[in-house]
Parts: sequence; structure tokens; C-alpha cells
Amino acid sequence: MSNSLLQGVRVLDLTRLLPGPHATQLLAQLGAEVIKIEDPDGGDYARSLSPALFEQVNRGKASITLDLRDAADVEAFKGLVADADVVIESFRPGVMERLGCGYDTLAAINPKLVYTALTGYGQTGPLRDAAGHDLNYLSLSGVLDQNGTAGGPPGISNVQIADLAGGALTCAVGVLSAVIGARASGQGSFVDSAMLDGSLALQSVAMATRADLGQTQPRGADILTGALPNYRVYKCRDGRYLAVGALEPKFFARLLAKLNPLPPNKARGSSQTPKPKSAEKRPSSSARKTSGWADKVSDALSDPRRARVLTKPVHWGLAALFRSRPRDAWVALLDGADACTTPVLTLEEALAHEQTRARGMQQGDALGCPLQFDGSARDALAPSPALGADNERLLNRR
Repeated sequence: MSNSLLQGVRVLDLTRLLPGPHATQLLAQLGAEVIKIEDPDGGDYARSLSPALFEQVNRGKASITLDLRDAADVEAFKGLVADADVVIESFRPGVMERLGCGYDTLAAINPKLVYTALTGYGQTGPLRDAAGHDLNYLSLSGVLDQNGTAGGPPGISNVQIADLAGGALTCAVGVLSAVIGARASGQGSFVDSAMLDGSLALQSVAMATRADLGQTQPRGADILTGALPNYRVYKCRDGRYLAVGALEPKFFARLLAKLNPLPPNKARGSSQTPKPKSAEKRPSSSARKTSGWADKVSDALSDPRRARVLTKPVHWGLAALFRSRPRDAWVALLDGADACTTPVLTLEEALAHEQTRARGMQQGDALGCPLQFDGSARDALAPSPALGADNERLLNRR
């Protein structure tokens, strides 16, 4: 295990696929004992659907096989519950009750038990029994409508926002809070964690816009989705991209001071011989347009009433400028400017980046715990378990 913060906390994990296993692996990284309980007939679907994904989110766990449709296996499960701190499941509402393993039944066995149900839509409401995946929770929560470029369709991300941020991480916070409460009071609780709810709760900025303007803005038109030229992604000469996050005026002023004025031949990325001094006295069209930015534009953009007037021309000017050089040339130029600019990296580039290496986030073919405590190094978890690998140790079964 990665550390001992949760040493002595036993988690019975009935979840499958991505959100639940991601949440329980984080608990394992924090020191909890996580026992993955799987159906004897194939186990977690991810084992066959995507063995690589299974490995990413099931490291550091034990695995036992129980068929909760079998009375003897239900009794074996209840025996484990007696000594457990947490049960976490991701079935549709009512499934565990039909199996004879609902919260009331298990709480009667272990009053301190934290029972966590991680579902798409929660235990109440008209959609409680509906099927869904990350894309569905994002679409119904309004998150998907916020993603993508202006005038284009909603953007689909390969990072599962609802599953992981709205689901797994929110769920883990709920589990830990309930465990602390149970240890203080002696009474466990039922944690109802819905990925739709968790996704809605992520929309602080969109909700602020709604409060300010009376409604949300279209894709690409809110302050963090492309409306501001100082918070955008710009295409560079080589087809790669630079992220400009200079949201505060001080950062944008630093960026503009670094960019303006660029010598005309350098702004075009040209290797032509310098022009005669008489020609250089007359600034190029692009230089004339950008002159004075460092003194005026930054402060103007901090005023919402003036920002809407200045947004498009400033964006056009920056877009044309960034297209004049390759991405890494801009990275080199802006190095040390402290202006919140970064290259848009592929995952491979991100893993190789010096900051990632310094933090020790990559552990072989997997990612480490995103938290550090007392500056200690992250320990790698053991590989994911084989199906039923711990039957003999935990169930006295071969």
C-alpha cells in the first residue's frame, strides 16, 4: 500500500468497470484494505472488456469470488461485513435488497458500517432505475453543453468527467466523511452518491455566469470557454497548440510585454535579411495593431463592459501572432515570463515532462496517487489481483 493513513480500514468493493474501482483504488493508495468481491463467472466486466483498464484501477486490491444469488455465498459475504468498515456497490437501486444484502440488513450486522451506493442517478427520482454512462450524466447535467468550440457540437472528452470527478472522487469524499463520523459516533450511514449530482456540482463557473447574466452562455462564449483572448488555446505554426491561461490582468500584462513588440522578421518566423533602417522605422501592420497592449488591453479586459468590445480583435491579433511560430518556439520565448502559458501536450509528452517526473506520478504503465503527505514519496501499489486470488486467505476456499 502507498501509506498507512487508512490502515485498519477494510473496504468491501462490489463495484465494476471504472467509477467505483477508481474510487476504491484511491482508498487503497491511502492505505485501506480493499477486498474486491466478484462474480465467479468472469468477475468484473472490465477483465474481459479492457484488461488494460482493469489494471489501471484495481491495483493494490485483494479479490474473492462470491455469487450473491447463492445463499451460502450471501452468508459468507455477511461474515465479511461484520468486520468491515465500508461496503461500496454500484448496482441499480434495489438490487442489493433483492439479494438480501441491503443497507438495513447489513447495518443490523454491523452498526458502524458505511454503506455506499455509487450510481448514475441516485436512489430517488424518476431516473433512479435508468441505465447510463459518463456521456449521459454529462448531457443531463449541462456539462456536455458547455464543452466544445463556438458554433460546433458538444465536445466529448476522453477524460470521464462524470465517472471520475463527479463520481469516483466525490464518492471517495463521502466514504471518508462517513467513516470519520462512524468512528466518532459509533453509527454508520448510507452514502447515496450519484454521478449526475456530482457532475452538476462541478459547474461553479457556469452557475456564476447564470447568476450574473440571467442565463448560461453558448459554447465558446463564457469567460473560461473561449470568450476571453487571455484564456484560450491557440494554434501554432506547426499545427500544435499553446494554452494561454493569463486570466488575471497581471499575467496578461506579462504575456503582452513579452510578445510586444516583436521584431517584424521574428514575428513572421522569417529568416530574411534585415530591412534597411529607413524601412524599419515604419512598424509593420501587425506591430501597429499590437502596440500599447501591455499598457491598455490587460486592464480593459478586466472590465466586463469593455471586454466584450475588445475580445474579438485582441483574439484575432493573438491568433495571427501565435500562428507565426512553432509551438516549442513560443514555449522557449515565454519561458520564465510567469504568464500562465503552457504547451498542449499529448499524454506521452505529459508523462515525459520534467514536472511529472519530479512528482513521481508515473509508476510503470500506471499512474500513482495524486496526493502526497509530509513530502513522502509515492509507493507503487501491487498489480491488480487475479480473479479469486484471495479466496483461500479470506474465505478458506481454494
